[in-house]
Amino acid sequence: MSNFFIKFKKSRFVKGIVYAIVGAITYPGINIFNKLQVNGMENLHKLPKQNVLFVSNHQTYFAEVITFIHIFCAVSWRKKHSLGIPFYLLWPFTKINYVAAEETMKSDWISKILSLGGAITVKRTWVKDGKEVRRNLDPSDTRKIERALKDSWVITFPQGTTKPFAPGRKGTAFIIQHHRPIVVPVVIGGYWRAFDKKGLKFKKKGTRLSITFKEPLIINYNDTCENILAQVMDAIEQSKQYMLKGKHHLISSPED
Repeated sequence: MSNFFIKFKKSRFVKGIVYAIVGAITYPGINIFNKLQVNGMENLHKLPKQNVLFVSNHQTYFAEVITFIHIFCAVSWRKKHSLGIPFYLLWPFTKINYVAAEETMKSDWISKILSLGGAITVKRTWVKDGKEVRRNLDPSDTRKIERALKDSWVITFPQGTTKPFAPGRKGTAFIIQHHRPIVVPVVIGGYWRAFDKKGLKFKKKGTRLSITFKEPLIINYNDTCENILAQVMDAIEQSKQYMLKGKHHLISSPED
């Protein structure tokens, strides 16, 4: 990737334009044809503008990320409980980055445009015997995320898949352990009912979408990656104990 494109991709102006256009197009699907309920939005005002890592479960490729951008832009306009009328898109919050699979962000022109909105692309699969194999973050991908944390909020999905109760990846715990960000767990629900797997087309209108921002985790950064990851997975309600409780019908998708 050329230096020019990297600088272009990181431009606050470019990100602001992408947020405004994508936000205007997607607002009806998030908050008119479907109804978004945001819990804990008022707590976001207490957070610093950098070194904050949002960890969330995952149900579509793009719909949740787009909703996060709506919410964070609304927060920059001091909204505390709901999106309201999207005046916030006139001057959006631009210090947002999100972790996404490189293969997903190169799949079509829409994905490439969305990547300009702050995508940190990581290699999540490789091909072996004609099949895609999942893998953990490699060191170069980890460094990308750590650099983004220095001056922005970063959204990541520890499972790296839309499959419910999939195991988390140790790369997330490694970043938490070594960079010591404020970690905000997020639980999302309803997106697999409302949208297709990519999150750009409707499956069912009139769905209640929910996003809950919990209090930042109290983390022992000197703990093992295994224990930190277990704490994160429990906080986003994707641990084994939540699976055994049968909460998957409320918060998770039945398919990858």
